[in-house]
Amino acid sequence: MANGKFVTYYRVSTQKQGQSGLGLEAQEQAVLNYLNGGEWELIQKFVEVETGKGSDALDRRPQLKAALEMCKKQKATLLIAVLDRLGRNVHFISGLMESGIDFVSVESPNDSPFMLHVKAAVAEEEGRKISARTKAALQAAKVRGAVLGKAGAANLKPNIEARKQAADAFAGKLKGNIEGMKARGLTQRAMVAEMNMLGIKSAKGGEWSLIQLQRVMNRVV
Repeated sequence: MANGKFVTYYRVSTQKQGQSGLGLEAQEQAVLNYLNGGEWELIQKFVEVETGKGSDALDRRPQLKAALEMCKKQKATLLIAVLDRLGRNVHFISGLMESGIDFVSVESPNDSPFMLHVKAAVAEEEGRKISARTKAALQAAKVRGAVLGKAGAANLKPNIEARKQAADAFAGKLKGNIEGMKARGLTQRAMVAEMNMLGIKSAKGGEWSLIQLQRVMNRVV
């Protein structure tokens, strides 16, 4: 149960996501779910549309810098939806931990400093893999004759539609599971726990988070 003063910080890495609200709404909902109950005060909300790459990410993210200053001034805790919204860099996360400002990732609010270091390292490695996959995909597209850097329908539409179809198909397979859990009156957090306990994998092949469940539920409503 949450208690005390809090400052919230939400981030997406593209201008398009920032304009549409995609990603931001899910982050805010996760934080509000965490704050459901207890005695707390929300001091201020900060929203950023900026990349999180690099150990000097704070210099390029004025909203995060302002949020941290507000936490320090108000003796408040910074709330984020997931750790990678702060960044995918171990050095950056470690520096933040050593700054004396408390922060909580509501996806796993009881993580120890050691676990935060481990997850930061995992996020950094995943960032490297994403970068490598992106470069490989761009090279393959170039070989096929796609015009790189051109945001035209010929380049983007097939890929977007394929991803949407894959996401819809994945959600459809889980519709029965989700409806059954809803019928039993399980909360969303209890659903996440049960799916992980049963060994049901998320779309990425790992354990479920609250945000991942909410995305799937939005597709099967």
